[in-house]
Formats: sequence, C-alpha cells, structure tokens
Amino acid sequence: MVVLKEKFKSETNTWCISLDGEIDIYNAPELKERLHKLIEQHPGNIILNCENLTYIDSTGLGVLISALRRVKEYDGQITIKNLKPYIHKIFVITGLDKIFTIEVQEV
Repeated sequence: MVVLKEKFKSETNTWCISLDGEIDIYNAPELKERLHKLIEQHPGNIILNCENLTYIDSTGLGVLISALRRVKEYDGQITIKNLKPYIHKIFVITGLDKIFTIEVQEV
C-alpha cells in the first residue's frame, strides 16, 4: 500500500508529494491516476519525498515515467528526494537516474 500526501506551493508552482509505503502492481494504477489529476489541477514541478518509501517495482517506475512525460509537456521537472540506497540502486540499474533529478538519502 502506498500513502500519498500532497501539497501545492503556488509561490514556487511546485507540488510537494510524500510517498509512504510500497508502490507495486496492485496500487500503481491508483497512484498514476492521482498524480495525473494533480498535474492537471496545477501544472507545475513535482518534488517527490520518498523518505518513507520502502519498495517500488517496475510498475511503479512506469508510473513515475508517465508522470515525468506529463510534466515535460510544459517544461516541468520531477525531483526525487530521500530515496533509500537500495531503491536508488534500482534507478541506477535501469538508467532512470539519468532522466530524474535524484537526491539520495544519507544513511
């Protein structure tokens, strides 16, 4: 289960989104729908705080790529913060560390 907490900061035109729990094949479609609705509501940059994200599978990575495609349509960006090292490794292995701006959580 993934818990998504979001807040839009109009002064910076940025969504601050916290992802807690796990993103997998079972909850990825719901996450995708919610992210796309937020982007439609306020097209802005997105900062994903993944401090409490414990797992992400390929379906979850696909959701993030889909959201990135949407924000790139208006020259926005997605920054991923506080990834746990073992999750960051997945981004490196798949090459996604080259398309997302990632800040790694210090252990």
